[in-house]
Amino acid sequence: MMIGETPHQIAVQVETDYVENQSVPEKHRYVFSYTITIRNDGSAAAKLLNRHWIITNANGEVQEVKGKGVVGEQPNLKPGESFRYTSGTVLDTPVGSMQGTYDMVDHFGNHFDALIPAFSLAMPGSLH
Repeated sequence: MMIGETPHQIAVQVETDYVENQSVPEKHRYVFSYTITIRNDGSAAAKLLNRHWIITNANGEVQEVKGKGVVGEQPNLKPGESFRYTSGTVLDTPVGSMQGTYDMVDHFGNHFDALIPAFSLAMPGSLH
C-alpha cells in the first residue's frame, strides 16, 4: 500500500426514476425510486452497518433519515465485490436531491464513512 492510500475505497453509483403510477402531483406527492450500486474498490473487506440520508426538496426543506443497513441487509463486501439495491422516497415537490453516507466497518473493526454523492430527483419535464 502506498503512503496516502487507504484500504477503504467504496464507490457509490446511483440511478433514479420518477414513479408516475404512485405519484399524485395535485396532492403534492412525488415518488422516486433509486437504484444504488455499492462497490468495494479498496483492499480491505467492508461491511455496511448504517445509512444516513439527507433529503432536500425544492423549497430547501431538509429531512434526515438514519437507519440500520439498506433494504433490511447489511452487506459485507470483499475487495472487488458490489451490492445493488433499489429503494425509494416521496417528496412534496417535483424536484429534490439526496446525499448521505454509509457507516462502514472493515474486518479490523475500523469504522469509516462511504460518501453518497448528491444526486437529483426530478419529475420529467420539471427541469429546463
